[in-house]
Amino acid sequence: MWTYHNPVRITAGAGSLQQLPALLAGRRCLLVTFPEARSLGLVQRVQTLLGAQLQAVVDCVQPNPDVQWLAPLYERVQRDHADVPCIVALGGGSAIDCAKALLCATPSRGFAELLALLEQGGQLPAGPHKALIAIPTTAGTGSEVTPWATLWDQAAGRKHSLHQDCTWPEAAIIDAELMASLPAGATLAAGLDALSHALESIWNVHRNPVSMALAVQSARRTLATLPQLMQQPGSLALRADMARAALLAGLAFSNTKTALAHSLSYDITLRHGVPHGLACSFSLPLVLEMAMGADAEVDAALLSIFGAASAGAALDALRGWLHQLGVATDPAHYGVAPADWSAMLHKAATGPRGRNFIRQLA
Repeated sequence: MWTYHNPVRITAGAGSLQQLPALLAGRRCLLVTFPEARSLGLVQRVQTLLGAQLQAVVDCVQPNPDVQWLAPLYERVQRDHADVPCIVALGGGSAIDCAKALLCATPSRGFAELLALLEQGGQLPAGPHKALIAIPTTAGTGSEVTPWATLWDQAAGRKHSLHQDCTWPEAAIIDAELMASLPAGATLAAGLDALSHALESIWNVHRNPVSMALAVQSARRTLATLPQLMQQPGSLALRADMARAALLAGLAFSNTKTALAHSLSYDITLRHGVPHGLACSFSLPLVLEMAMGADAEVDAALLSIFGAASAGAALDALRGWLHQLGVATDPAHYGVAPADWSAMLHKAATGPRGRNFIRQLA
């Protein structure tokens, strides 16, 4: 028996940002975005579309939002905009993840309660949680169609995953025109993240026929599109193809969660400062090699993605594809010594995401 569930309404296509007023249906909102959104003209575009419906702009979101930074912002939003029913998140995964934290209304309206929930688990009671409309400006994270938000505690060396019933976005707008100015490095990192999401939802104990179909299509599209996009960053058609690939991966792992490669990535980002897209993708050949042979259906899917007749050929194809994009696949390149890598691998395998992997390590 299996189920697939995703409640997010998706509007996609060039110019689909114009549908934002219709999706808001007269509601007032806050805009949560990244600092460069103003200079790129994105804030002005939203202001022009929404007029007085837009109550305030939060444009200070930095990559990998940290709980120490988030706490005062959360309490200011809860104090000053408690009656605003909706948040529009415009940006990459960090902007959307930050918005997911800000929309949660704890009973006291204090961040300490939300932090305790992150550390101890559990669900918030029903309350005046804000709705979320997510508009990604990168093609990779899938956060626009998942309930999860990654929040960091740099001081404690920890990563938290926020997941509440209220953190599912109500709607997502996928407009490749908003991704046209994304720099090369961010384009690559986002695309690598999308491939990781697709593969991680295949070698996953929670996979189901729908997630598998979505993930296989996403992986094939990413493998074909990302190298071309890196050569032709101004191509709106390639941007749209990559946006679709990332969306399909998000829809897949929204039901499976991620697995071992992501579990490995968190310490690599915390300890070595490696951006998330690279941190969760350079180990994909290693994880692919470990996954092959654990399940015949998974093997068949992976071989079909890489057009390979054997596990070795699939491994060579993936490693070659990453190297073509300038991505090193040796942990030592990222500052991880061989002995440390072995310990990191076993730690990751026992973490919440690592336990989703189809082959458990001894």
